[in-house]
Amino acid sequence: MKRFFAYLICSLTFTMMIARSEASGKFDIYLCIGQSNMAGRATLTPAVMDTLVNVYLFNDRNFFEPAVNPLNRYSTIRKEIGMQKLGPAYSFARKVSEKSDCKIGLVVNARGGSSIKSWEKGASDNYYGEMLSRIREALKYGRLKAVLWHQGEADCRYPESYKIYICKLVEQLRTDLNMPDLLFVAGEISRWNWTGHTEGTIPFNKMLRSLEDSIPRFKVVSSEGLKPLIDEDDPHFDTDSQIILGERYAEKVLRYNRGK
Repeated sequence: MKRFFAYLICSLTFTMMIARSEASGKFDIYLCIGQSNMAGRATLTPAVMDTLVNVYLFNDRNFFEPAVNPLNRYSTIRKEIGMQKLGPAYSFARKVSEKSDCKIGLVVNARGGSSIKSWEKGASDNYYGEMLSRIREALKYGRLKAVLWHQGEADCRYPESYKIYICKLVEQLRTDLNMPDLLFVAGEISRWNWTGHTEGTIPFNKMLRSLEDSIPRFKVVSSEGLKPLIDEDDPHFDTDSQIILGERYAEKVLRYNRGK
């Protein structure tokens, strides 16, 4: 029995050494934050349980390991692990890696159900502080290329007040990271009406798109044509829609970070 445990420890140590070796060098890093659709609530099918090629996930030991779903597993603010499923970071990273010679590093730190007020710097939930701490550790391994943001379901009835918070969040993050030109890509929330009020999500998504004209290097990903996980009372995207959404994030990043 002692020999077995000694062998197991040696094997695990060797595996970690290989992972560290594979993950050495500079990364193109992407910070993926927001609420449940970013954390991932779509079904984890066998097709999305592969280990991504040339893509690494920042873990709870502050180094990058080969990326495999669920990608929000190491979030320091997440809900229980069983709730973490498929989000857009998976197909985003897969598509970007196909177009890049660099290693892709993902820092996924989302929290289902979170309001943008909880993401404000200094808020009692400290989601901003947790996110900032993790990305600063990750930047020891490479350069931050973009922030991927998907949040708003918790605040969709108040687009004008949300606008104030999101503008402040982008400005604060760029200041704290000393990256004034950091690309910030936000995804529209679902377009079907699960909200219980007449206008649904239309005013919120309209407000989000308007920010492209007022915030430099702020881009918005469309949710047109995407479908619900369960039914139209559910704000979450299904598996196929999360794949499409992630690829749309990738298209924006590849277009607007060209040459950066």
